[in-house]
Amino acid sequence: MFFALKGKWPLIKKLFFWGTAAFILLIFLAGLASIAVENACKNSIYKNIDQVPEGAEAVMVLGAKVYEGGRMSDMLKDRADTALEIYRAGKAEKILVSGDHGREEYDEVNAVKNYLLDEGVPPEDIFLDHAGFDTYDSMYRARDVFLIRSLIISTQDFHLPRAVYIAKSLGIEAYGISADKHIYGNAAAVQAREMLARDKAWLDVALGSKPKFLGPAIPIAGDGQASWDDN
Repeated sequence: MFFALKGKWPLIKKLFFWGTAAFILLIFLAGLASIAVENACKNSIYKNIDQVPEGAEAVMVLGAKVYEGGRMSDMLKDRADTALEIYRAGKAEKILVSGDHGREEYDEVNAVKNYLLDEGVPPEDIFLDHAGFDTYDSMYRARDVFLIRSLIISTQDFHLPRAVYIAKSLGIEAYGISADKHIYGNAAAVQAREMLARDKAWLDVALGSKPKFLGPAIPIAGDGQASWDDN
C-alpha cells in the first residue's frame, strides 16, 4: 500500500494544489460578485421616504414568510407597511406584490393584498405576481409581465442591494427603500445566505437566466384586479 501510494504521490500533490487553488479562486470570485452587487446600487437605496425620487410606476413588496391562516411574518409586514407609506406619499402609482403562491396552501401575495385592502388601498392599484419565487424572477416578471420601467423596491437592508442590482441590470429604473422596522432573528444566518444569493444573482444576470414562469402581459398601467386569482 505504502509503495503504491508513494508512486502516485506527485499526482496527489498536484491534485491537492490545483484543488486548493480552484477553491481559493472560487471564494475570491464570489467575494468580487458580492462587492459588485453592493457597489452597483449604493446610490439608489434610501432610508428616508422623503429622499426617494417621485414618479415610479409601482412600489414592489417582495415576498417573505407567511404563517398558517395567512398571518404575515414581521419581515413581510414591514415590507408591506413601507410600500404603503411610499404609495401614500405619492412616490409610486401602484403596488406590485411579488411572492410565492406556487401551492394552494401557501400564499404570500394574497396575505399582503388582503392587508392592503384593509388599509384602504383601491383594488385597482394592487397587482399580484403569484410566481415571484425568487428576487430574480420577481424583477424579470416586473419588466416582462407587468411592463414596469420604473420601480421602488421595499425590502430589508440586507436584501436591497441584490434586489436593486437585478432590477437595474434588467433595464428597470430602480430605487430601494429600507423596510427595517424590527430586529429580526437569525441575522448571522441571513447574512451568510445573502452572500451566496448575491453570487447567484450576479450569475443569473451574466447568463441571462429566464424565470420559472412568464405568461401574458398584465400592464401596470391597467387594473390590478386583472392579476388576482379567486382568493
